[in-house]
Parts: sequence; C-alpha cells; structure tokens
Amino acid sequence: MEPNSSPNTPAAAAGPSRRVGSAHTDTFTRDHLPPPDQWPVLLLDDPLPSYPDRLNCGHELLDRTVRERGADRPALRGGDGSVWSYGDLLERVDRIAHVLTADLSVVPGNRVLLRGPTTPYLAACWLAVMKAGAVAVTVLPSARPAELATICSLARVSHALCDARSADDLLRADADGLRVTLYGGDGPADLTRLAAGRPGPYRAVDTAADDVALIAFTSGTTGLPKGCMHVHRDLLAVADTFSRHVLRPVAEDVFAGSPPLGFTFGLGGLLVFPLRAGASTLLLEQAGPRQLLPALARHRVSVLFTAPTAYRALLDQLDGHDLSALRRCVSAGENLPAATWHAWYERTGLRIINGIGATELLHIFISAADDAVRPGATGVPVPGWQARIVDERGARVPDGEPGLLAVRGPVGCRYLADPRQAQYVRHGWNLTGDTFVRDPDGYFRYVARADDMIVSSGYNIAGPEVEEALLRHPEVAEAAVVGRADERRGEIVVAHVVLREGSRQTADSLRAHMKAVLAPHKCPRLFVFRPSLPRTATGKLQRFLLRDQPLE
Repeated sequence: MEPNSSPNTPAAAAGPSRRVGSAHTDTFTRDHLPPPDQWPVLLLDDPLPSYPDRLNCGHELLDRTVRERGADRPALRGGDGSVWSYGDLLERVDRIAHVLTADLSVVPGNRVLLRGPTTPYLAACWLAVMKAGAVAVTVLPSARPAELATICSLARVSHALCDARSADDLLRADADGLRVTLYGGDGPADLTRLAAGRPGPYRAVDTAADDVALIAFTSGTTGLPKGCMHVHRDLLAVADTFSRHVLRPVAEDVFAGSPPLGFTFGLGGLLVFPLRAGASTLLLEQAGPRQLLPALARHRVSVLFTAPTAYRALLDQLDGHDLSALRRCVSAGENLPAATWHAWYERTGLRIINGIGATELLHIFISAADDAVRPGATGVPVPGWQARIVDERGARVPDGEPGLLAVRGPVGCRYLADPRQAQYVRHGWNLTGDTFVRDPDGYFRYVARADDMIVSSGYNIAGPEVEEALLRHPEVAEAAVVGRADERRGEIVVAHVVLREGSRQTADSLRAHMKAVLAPHKCPRLFVFRPSLPRTATGKLQRFLLRDQPLE
C-alpha cells in the first residue's frame, strides 16, 4: 500500500453515512455530524449521475478531467498573465499532496485550514487537500485573529496552508496545536520549496462519497459561526445540478468573478464548476470593478460570477471595456433587484442569471436562465432540487402568500456539532431563513430575510422591496432599509442611502419619488444619508448594524 493511501477504517458515523466505510483515520468530522433524526432528506436520483460509494472529488475534478480531455488545455489563469494547463495543475497538486502526507504528517480526516488571496496556488492547495483525504476549512482572507481562533477551535484544525502575505493574522490567532505552513515566501520550509522536492504522481485517497471534504463557516454576524460540513459527493452534485442544467458551461469557457474561494459561491463558481466542465478560470487577487473590467476584456472572460452590488458598480465603469466575449452572468449572495437586472441588460444585452444559495447547501438551488429569466423573481428550483413555502409549523402556504422557504436536494445542512441544526432542518427540509412567495406558475420571489421584515402599524413591510424602489432612482447608488422601534407604530421604516457622486437629492425629493412608486405605508419615514453601507467580506448587506445606530 502506498504511503498516501489508507485502509477503510470504520468510523463513528451518523445518519446515512453508516452505509459505507470511511477512509478517515481521524474521525472527528463523522463523530460530530448531527444526530440521524436531524438530517434533511437527500435527493440523489435523476438528473444526477449515479455516484459510486467511493469517490474523491479532487480526483474527479482534476485527474478524470485530464484523462478525458487532455493535459494541455488551460486550467488556471492568474492575474499576472500566467496560465497553468491541466497537466501543470495536476503536477503541482500532486506534489503538494505528497508534502501534506509525507512532510506534514496529515492523515485522512485531519482538518487543514486554507488562507490567502484568490490565486492559482490557493486553488492547487484546496485540490491537494481533497486528494489527500483531509478536510479543507476555507476562510475568507479578511478574517481576523479572533475569528480564526474560533474557527480553529470549533473545527479542531491541526494544519494550515497560508499565503505568506496573509500570515500575520493567522499567527496572531495563536490557535492551540496549529501547524502553519506558508507558501509564496522564501524560507526553507516554504510549501513551494518542499513541493519542488517531491515527486508525482499522487494516488488520491480512496475516500467514501460521504466522507466530509469541506467545512465552510458561515459569516457569524450573530453568535458563534456555524461550520457547514460538505462531503465529496456534494462538491460534484452542485456542479451536476446548477452548473450543468442552468449555467451550462462549455470547455472553451473562461470563468472569472469577485467572490473569494473561501466563500462557497466563489469555490463553486470559480473552481469546481470550470474544472467539472474542463474549462479554465481566471483567479484574481483583487476583483473590484477597476480590476475586474480590464481583466474581463484582456482574458476574454465568458462566464462571470459576482454579487448584485458589484453589477451595479460595474455599470458606472463599462465604457471603454470590451465585454464581447461575455455570455453568462451569475448573481448570488443577496437578492438581485429588478432595477439592476434591467440596467445591466440595457447596457450589455446580457440576462443576469439570478440565484439563491446558502453556505449550508453549498451553492445555488433556485435560479433561471435565458428565456426563463423573470426580472424581480429568483427563479424556479434547479433540476435535482425541490422547494416549497411553509409556515412556522411546516405546513405549506398557498401560492401568492409569503412564508418561509424550505428546500431539499442532493446537498443538505450538516452543522458541525451545533444545536442550531434543529432550527435549520425541520421535517426533512432545509429552512433557509428567507421569506419568499411562490407564484401560481412555480416561480419563487424573494421577500426578505425572515428577520428583516418590518411590522409598522400592523403592516408587514419587506425591506428589500423598499430598497428596490429606492434603487430605481437614478441618483441612488446603494440603499438599505430597516425598521426602528416606535411607540405609536411599533416600527417605522428607515432608509439608509448612498447617493451617487455629485447628487443633490434630499430627504424630501426622495420621499416624493417613493410616494410615486410605493403604497404610503411602505414609504420610509426617515432618510439617513451615508458615504457607504456596512457589508460582509463577501458583499452581503449587514442591515442589523444599522438598526440600532444613532441617527444624526
């Protein structure tokens, strides 16, 4: 037996994982899966392929693609103009995997934290962790020492591969027992130097399809972050549902976007999906509008992944950039306002593919593309997924009435030893925490996060609907609408607004605009003008930070 392979050691398992032996010798993740009665129903039939019981997603995404499509095709492109072929990528991944097992003593099931800006080498590290049978713990490059310490403690992370430029905060986290290996530096123990001395090829560990491969932590804006555990099969299932049936990439596509690989939106859209299709992906360390637009033109990018706020920012800077190669634009991370969709379509002729996903479910599960797109609606369940609208008891809500979004499919929520599992999964369905409406023809429309509903004088008011109306004003760049406690009305609607440069709009002029497009009870009673709005590192609006801020 080769040193990097492992016997099928039975592990303490929960739920459906009992049916096949695990390759993990470190059984921490299986030991901390939710109890069986808290698992969601998993749908693994058509249109999914029949996945074998033993499956390593690193091998499937890389080795199999090389075997079926050839080693000379471009795989990863760097912002510096570098291009790695699939053969180059395979060689680098195998050398890193040898270092993991031979030099760093990583065994199947160990948790390996990955930290750094979005680069081809970070992608290679992720694939190497997969092939080595370890569990990748992805974090955002902006995570601070306290956040990193919490994540390392919750997941009992033993190893970290970290870009040398991102090392300071990780080292300051002072996580107990963490062995940090840097890459991109000049030290003798740098991963790039160690990997150069290791031979290939590397035979991927024979993991079970439901061995945990990834722990992706939620942003943790309130309370402790939740570790979402995903298995090897999950990584392929999101590519074989949303990507294959909605996005429909081809091998000649060039992917690019702004979400980091530490965010599951970015991991899927910028690594898993292109590799599954045999396409290439451009990985940019900086992906703001000023960096992204020239890169889209220079590299002839055809598939773009970014957030609604980024599309709106890109609109102001489109002039002079050749986007003729672009054919697919995907939006997720937060709701896509219809005004943004129409503005993008008018300028580019491209229909944005809207979608909703969740870290708990790995990627997008409701969406629509091409002629099926309906601006203002999120879409319909992706093939392989089911969705319904329910009330707090789990009973179905009639079409046209708002309720909680419940979904199930080939991927489900599996929190790492977290009592909040019972809140997210009920009656076999995943409850995303979003309020939606299902139209009679099956389209799902976003209303608000369940905790973002404003109740004023007995009226239920969805903050995103008011934001959408504000964004129709040509001089409004960004908007966030929240409720504020009020003795007479219970709550009042407060609009926090970022105006475009040079705008002279006032609260009175915006109020007049809103009264012309919304019912009076939905119009903001108060307008607050701000230079910017609080957002997470992945671009999500943090409305909760605005609710209790003092108003000037």
